[in-house]
Amino acid sequence: MFVPATSQTTLANSPTPPIPRASDSDVECLPPKECPEEAQSIPDIEHVPVANDPRKWSRARKARGISRFTVTLWIVSAAALLSTVASNIQNPTNSLIEKALHATSLQISWSLAAFIIVQGNFPLIWSAASEIKGRKPVYVAAFTIFVLAGAILANAQTIQVLIGMRVLQAAGSSAAIAISAATLADIYETHERGTMMGIFFAAPLLGPALGPIVGGSLSQYFGWRSGFYFLVASGGVILAAFLFLFKDTFRLERSLTYQVALRRRINSLVRLRPSSDSTVGERGPFKESSGVEASWPPSSDGPTHAPQPQPTLTDITLSLADINPFPPLWKIIQRKNNLAILLANGLVFAFSYCLSYTCTRTLTLYYGYDSLRIGLVLLSLGVGTVGGSVIGGRWSDRVLTKMKAQNEGKWYAEMRLYSATLAMLWLPPCVVGYAWVVEKHVHIAVVCVMLTLSGFFSIWMYTSTLAYLVDANPGRSCSAVATNSSFRGTLAFISTMIAVPLQEALGDGILYTGFAGLLIVMELLILLVMYKGVSWREECEKKEEVANH
Repeated sequence: MFVPATSQTTLANSPTPPIPRASDSDVECLPPKECPEEAQSIPDIEHVPVANDPRKWSRARKARGISRFTVTLWIVSAAALLSTVASNIQNPTNSLIEKALHATSLQISWSLAAFIIVQGNFPLIWSAASEIKGRKPVYVAAFTIFVLAGAILANAQTIQVLIGMRVLQAAGSSAAIAISAATLADIYETHERGTMMGIFFAAPLLGPALGPIVGGSLSQYFGWRSGFYFLVASGGVILAAFLFLFKDTFRLERSLTYQVALRRRINSLVRLRPSSDSTVGERGPFKESSGVEASWPPSSDGPTHAPQPQPTLTDITLSLADINPFPPLWKIIQRKNNLAILLANGLVFAFSYCLSYTCTRTLTLYYGYDSLRIGLVLLSLGVGTVGGSVIGGRWSDRVLTKMKAQNEGKWYAEMRLYSATLAMLWLPPCVVGYAWVVEKHVHIAVVCVMLTLSGFFSIWMYTSTLAYLVDANPGRSCSAVATNSSFRGTLAFISTMIAVPLQEALGDGILYTGFAGLLIVMELLILLVMYKGVSWREECEKKEEVANH
């Protein structure tokens, strides 16, 4: 259904819309031998004509080359940066909070763990809402919650209030991470996404390194509440940017989630309407399919009596009640190629969170560093992740463009993953190197080098796998990124909870040698999708088509 919601066309006499393909290129994402010739003339869901197409905005609104970012890119990157700063800004002040609010160490641990699990899973709600109301209203609502919760948090007098407000703060901050990637998918074509995703993710990846520095510096001079006041002020600036500078990139015609919900609502109206009152009823309800088409050709014989006035599309207004966030989640997970990449991404972030957490303890216990010096050491990890994100993103686009040219201009989503193979060779050795450098308490300069390399190669791969999730799920990019955030947050939560017991029982050497083994498993999952992903996607698409018919 690709008639805009403002159209006055009735359901009974609406023209049959063009049948789109649920793909993210000019041809279906299949190897060239399997691409039907007629696919070249059929638009896919991400290229359905829309009013004020974000992908055709003037270069002044977008950018003039890589050196000038778009306003959109700047705003969503700043929002994502603040979201990840918020997740780590509390760490240097835990002892101060524990003393000031008479809290236990267990309560402090829960304030940290609750933030991680909520920030990882709440995007499922935000992503569903953004597929109905658009990106901008969700950003505004989320950052309003973030700012209000932060203001209460900064004035908390009990640990219970602090934990509750940290949960709300996590919920508000989570929208930026999940929806921002979908926002970039709204405005950039496939051949641009790797580079832009890399630039975008440099911001949230830098946040975990900047958070401890900001929190430690402010608390040292102004007290533990100052870090939370900083979040309130910064969140207010970003909220104002979304209100006055951000232009919504969402187009309902290109959202598979919206189209399915709209067809479901139309079918319910058709079933409720007596057949004598509707020419639609003479032809039966609409059928869902793996694509987004839903035609309703009127009967050639016409009604046996004068038809009653038909509902127009303006009579159909979707609300949040029409979107259940869990069916889209299941549609993402049930595809084996998606599940393998989701697990791989989750393992990358489980490693990253465990690394930053245990490194903080090691620097405190064995190197005698204070919170500010710890933050400076962890900055090396942030520098590595930012470099891996930017360089890995550009390399991803370069590899995709080269393979597409070698394939006579045709492509399929799994081509994107070949750009990760170079990083696969180096990540496990770097992690093992870090393991035994910190185990033997080698000079801090060597520790910084190993942190930088580990961050660089792990996020190099992550940039490619995240872009793959967007490419392989056209029309569901927001749901795919939200599901990725859920996997990432859940595995990061688990790794954070078990990190200290494992570190105390095994030591850093054995702990991270074991992690290197898990990362090899992660790399095998990526290789498996590279070679089996196409057939897996075809299989799932056929099953969905049969189920919908």
